[in-house]
Amino acid sequence: MTIYDKIKYLRENIGMSQQELAEKVGFKTASAVNKIELGLRDINQTKIKAFAVALGTTPGYLLEDDNNTYEKKFFSVTNINPLPKTVKKPRLGTIACGEPILAEENLDGYDDVPDNIKCDFTLLCQGDSMINARINNGDIVYIRQQPTVDNGEIAAVLIDNEATLKRVYLYDDKIVLQPENTRYAPLVYSKEEMNDIKIIGKAVGFTSKL
Repeated sequence: MTIYDKIKYLRENIGMSQQELAEKVGFKTASAVNKIELGLRDINQTKIKAFAVALGTTPGYLLEDDNNTYEKKFFSVTNINPLPKTVKKPRLGTIACGEPILAEENLDGYDDVPDNIKCDFTLLCQGDSMINARINNGDIVYIRQQPTVDNGEIAAVLIDNEATLKRVYLYDDKIVLQPENTRYAPLVYSKEEMNDIKIIGKAVGFTSKL
């Protein structure tokens, strides 16, 4: 059964009307539920969870496309969520979470990134200077390519063709690259040195190896 078939099956099995289900998941009218049950309207991750709660099942059951019967799959477990759908993004090498290291922008395979995260490529983190942001050695960070970021945002930055991951603070007379580990001092670049700094992109997420 499809997710749409399962929603209809469960709703009818517990004697719930389309209007009642609509109100439970945040729709105003029954027509939205009717369109979903007919497969005419897509459902986002938040709504899938809402449907699961309203129907007394799990998001995993609704998302799983198989031929198992309802009796085998109908559980009242609420603390298990399905893994997100992923897309392949190119990994462009290693980035330092400590001292800057050489940024060799060569394709180094691909990483699975949740499809709701908009990024252009990934980098493998090396070092421990960002551990207070929960980014550890060996983690994969997702980078959305852009030439600037807001103050305090974490970004991948090139320093004379060497890459590092830091919080970025931009001022009229200096650029401060702030680590998230008290063992490391901020990297401060002023005047002409500022010309040697280039923001590669904003860190928009990461996958932890832990």
